[in-house]
Amino acid sequence: MALIIFTLRLAIGILLFPMFLLNLLGLWNQICKKWFPYFLRRFTVMYNEQMASKKRELFSNLPEFAGPSGKLSLLEVGCGTGANFKFYPAGCRVTCIDPNPNFEKFLIKSVAENRHLQFERFVVAAGENMQQVADGSMDVVVCTLVLCSVQNQEQILQEVCRVLRPGGAFYFLEHVAAESSTWNYFWQQVLDPAWYLLFDGCNLTRESWKALERARFSKLELQHLQAPLPVELVRPHICGYAVK
Repeated sequence: MALIIFTLRLAIGILLFPMFLLNLLGLWNQICKKWFPYFLRRFTVMYNEQMASKKRELFSNLPEFAGPSGKLSLLEVGCGTGANFKFYPAGCRVTCIDPNPNFEKFLIKSVAENRHLQFERFVVAAGENMQQVADGSMDVVVCTLVLCSVQNQEQILQEVCRVLRPGGAFYFLEHVAAESSTWNYFWQQVLDPAWYLLFDGCNLTRESWKALERARFSKLELQHLQAPLPVELVRPHICGYAVK
């Protein structure tokens, strides 16, 4: 099986040789960082349509984690275009972090469309190093379709725990690896190297639930599901929340 996967990866590599060459020359990342926000803007419209009920269910208890002032301080890591904004409760104070500065103009548009929120600031930084956010300053941290592309899952979860106040919560919704015995997992393995370059570092075969289980949370509510998406490769999902 490993030989078949290698052969198919090689064939795909030949077909996509210009992209792999640009990556070897150090040019692909610059191109991807510029075009990816435009792709994601279109993709998140479709994703929200298919996943709206799941997102409403997931975020339904956000107000329970509001601080003593009654206001909810929320940090979204890997905010992208702000696709989650409409699911947050009114009056929520939102801070956003993303390593790609090209998302900012799309984020500003989403802020304008979601006046029920109190937007705090946009920080250009990786989730593994959120030094601009103070220790214990957040009631909630949200991460959707992000753990698939971060460089170090353990490190980002350590940062999440650092910025959360005691009793705060981390919400997640992520696509993950399919069951290892399925054809879907076979094709995830075949397409993973090309997918990684095409979609700004996204990995198809990550078992992100394992990193969450190892993290320093006092409580973890985690659910596996098959998302109703047109592309089978990204249907396997996990969602839930963890309490510090």
